[in-house]
Amino acid sequence: MIFELIIAIVITRYLRKSMQMATKLPKWDKIFNYIFYAAIALLVIDATIAPARIVTTALSHLLMLYLVYILYKEKEFADARQVLLAIAPFVLLSLFSDITKLTYKSQYSAWKSFLELATGFSVVWMVTMWVIINKQRKALNKEKIKAHEEEEKKKQVISLKDQLEIQVAERTAELTKQKEELEETLTELKATQTQLIHAEKMASLGELTAGIAHEIQNPLNFVNNFAEVNTELIAEMQMEIANGNFQEAKEIADDIKDNEQKISFHGKRADAIVKGMLLHSRKNTGQKELTDINALADEYLRLSFHGLRAKDKSFNATLKTDFEHSLPKVNIVHQDVGRVFLNIFNNAFYAVTEKKKTADENYQPIVSVQTKKINGAVLISVKDNGNGIPQTVLEKIFQPFFTTKPTGQGTGLGLSLSYDIIKAHGGEINVETKEAEGTTFIIQIPTT
Repeated sequence: MIFELIIAIVITRYLRKSMQMATKLPKWDKIFNYIFYAAIALLVIDATIAPARIVTTALSHLLMLYLVYILYKEKEFADARQVLLAIAPFVLLSLFSDITKLTYKSQYSAWKSFLELATGFSVVWMVTMWVIINKQRKALNKEKIKAHEEEEKKKQVISLKDQLEIQVAERTAELTKQKEELEETLTELKATQTQLIHAEKMASLGELTAGIAHEIQNPLNFVNNFAEVNTELIAEMQMEIANGNFQEAKEIADDIKDNEQKISFHGKRADAIVKGMLLHSRKNTGQKELTDINALADEYLRLSFHGLRAKDKSFNATLKTDFEHSLPKVNIVHQDVGRVFLNIFNNAFYAVTEKKKTADENYQPIVSVQTKKINGAVLISVKDNGNGIPQTVLEKIFQPFFTTKPTGQGTGLGLSLSYDIIKAHGGEINVETKEAEGTTFIIQIPTT
């Protein structure tokens, strides 16, 4: 009987703890504790005292019944009601055995072996069911933990998603702002580039104008000089006629005639220069036309030379030309390629002028221009004996806005524009240079 009481107390205590009665049902748990401690106190009393043993037995069964009642009634333990199936046989058999022993002692002796065997089976049944229930609880707890973890992960994913959406929105706004700023900067750069290109064209126009003025000035000087001489000769002729020296007057008349022919020649020369410039300006339509490269190179070489001479009377250089006269005409935009020639000639004259400032007195500035046909293309080589281009900047010379000239003497767009113009004609522009020896620009334009 003591063994059964101890089992009952252990079972009830275990169930109380496993069901977390103190947390879920604190009021019920207090009542349970009162009964439990009363049973323990009575159990400590001498087990030979029958009344104490009866009360202890009653209290232990009351604990068991109390737990059965709670499991059945309370919704909090609905998922644990299978525990009833585990403890019910033991509770009922224990209760029946005790009642029989106390009230029907004669029958109990006859049923004792059966009741003890049944009680043993009920204990085995109870332990087996508890093992199964505990496994189910553990599996259920794992599923709950897994479900909780998944729920937490979902919350984290949702939280991260919200954070990412906020970051994406912020980044999108930032990129939009940067794009607007870049577009604004690009617009400003394009406007600046347009202004610089215009300035480069105006600079080229100024140099062209100076060269043209010099070209026209030479024949005009002859016209003016011979006209003055003729005025004086006419006055002398009139005096000789008045004095009767007709032979002298005739010789003076012959001189006047020769001078008139010279005046006519140089006047026509000036007229041809003006007409040529007007013709070029009328042809500046951006349309390609068959052009004599030799004539174009020679024309812009002289214009560049005389333009620089007009700005600096001390400037001088030796011009050398080696034109292949059998060159075919090339289909180009006349003004554009002329601008390329003018830019390269100006750079060559600038290079030899700069070297002359530091070279000894034996140095002679030379700019050479050569044309020839090779592999279905026309090659124009412009060579100077200046200081050359340093290797450290050689790769940058065709970049926009790059210049080695002092501030205010170059926009850095001349070679860049020249490169774009030659590329637009399907050609190439390359450079060969040696420091302290000179530079050669090689322009290649296809003939077809």
